[in-house]
Order: sequence, then structure tokens, then C-alpha cells
Amino acid sequence: MNVVVLVKSVVDPSGQPRLGPDFLMDRSGDGTLDPGDEFAVEAALQLAADAGGTVTAISMGPEGAGAAVRRALAMGADAGVLVSDTLLRGADALGTARVLAAAAAQAGFDLVLAGVESADGYTGTLPMAVAELLDVPSATFARKIEVTNGVARIERQTETGYDVVECPLPAVITVTAGATEPRYPTLKGIMSAKAKPLEQRSVADLGLEPSVVAPTQRVSAVTPVTTKTGGVVIEAGEDTAARIADALAEAKVI
Repeated sequence: MNVVVLVKSVVDPSGQPRLGPDFLMDRSGDGTLDPGDEFAVEAALQLAADAGGTVTAISMGPEGAGAAVRRALAMGADAGVLVSDTLLRGADALGTARVLAAAAAQAGFDLVLAGVESADGYTGTLPMAVAELLDVPSATFARKIEVTNGVARIERQTETGYDVVECPLPAVITVTAGATEPRYPTLKGIMSAKAKPLEQRSVADLGLEPSVVAPTQRVSAVTPVTTKTGGVVIEAGEDTAARIADALAEAKVI
């Protein structure tokens, strides 16, 4: 079974993100693998090990995004693909989905895994768009995945527990943080990752026209979030109720 896992390079979550003059995220330098994608990588490795298959990590971004793919390789993925092209600067979710779908189709797959949403975009729509473009079913919020006789069976996490969902392969499945415990790359894994194939492709290599990946939106301005002020402590006393009422009236709550 050939498993493709979609991974994203994000700015170090513990750092301070920077915006460029075009109000887009400054992604210069090496990024880091999105923490949410580590669960999808681990699930892919376990499924491939059980079925005797391979795992290919695919990402889109500037050259520095290759660090996220190398992290997946160090965890145990067999090969990686980085789609990097100046045409993709500022690409929206649909343009990104078109790129990743084309890359997955080129790689060949029985199953595509992805995180639920990225740590810097939070749209939560990309995996399903990839499934639609590939014309395959999608199953979301999987906390457990089993594949038997060409059918994927998942426990779909809900607010009250989980639902059991089945779909035929090939398919796209998103993986929640509770699905697995991502392994930490060993020194041996990090060293062996350097010898694994990591291909870099452009939009033209995928057979896509520039117009289909061109951004359809642009950021015109960015303003800081209003800083919240501290609350007011009202000491207990004979006039406490009146003071609370006055405070609520001033806040236009009552």
C-alpha cells in the first residue's frame, strides 16, 4: 500500500512570526514540521508497516520547507517531494490543494493522510479539497484507522465520542492529535534521511498552468489585535450590588 502524507512547514510555533512588506508570512529560512502533521506521519508509518507499503511525504513551500519533509523522512518516511515555485507565493487554500493533489497523483497512492488543520492557517478545508480534486472519498477527524481488503475503517472523533465510518480506497483521511503518539527521530533516522530521495518540483513539473494556482485574494492591511485591559475588582460591601450594576451599565451589558 502506497501512503502519501501531506506535511506543511510552519514558522517555529515557539517563535514570533514575521510579516513581509506584502503582509504575507515571512517564510525565509528553514521552517519546522507542523506539529499537527506529525500525527498523520506516524499513522502513515504504522499503516505502511502493517501492509508492507511505502510512505511518501509531500509538501509545498519555499526551499526552506524542505526541512519539514526531511523531518518526516527522519521519522521513517521512504521518500519526499517538495513543490517549490515563486508562482506559489501567497497561494490560497484552493491553489495549494491543486498543487498537492497533482503531486499526490504523480506519486501514486492508495491512501492520502493529512492533519486536521495547519497551525498557521486554520482553514481546515484543504484535505477535503484535495480529495475532491482527486475524485476520491474523504474521511475526517480519524482517531483510529484500519485498512482491510481495500476498505478504510475509521473511528471519527466527535464531541460525544466517535462514529465508525468506512470508505473504499483510494481515499483521503485527516488524522486527529489523539490518533497516535508520534515517534521522535533517532540519530540513525536523521542520518538515513539524508540518503532518501527528496525531489523538488515546480508548477510546470506538475503539468499545472500558472493561472490555476495564482492567488485570488490579497492582504491589503494588517492591524494589531486590541490589547485587553485588566478587570475591575469590586470588594464586598453594602453598595456592592449597586457598583456591579453601574459597571455592567457602563459596559453596556444592561
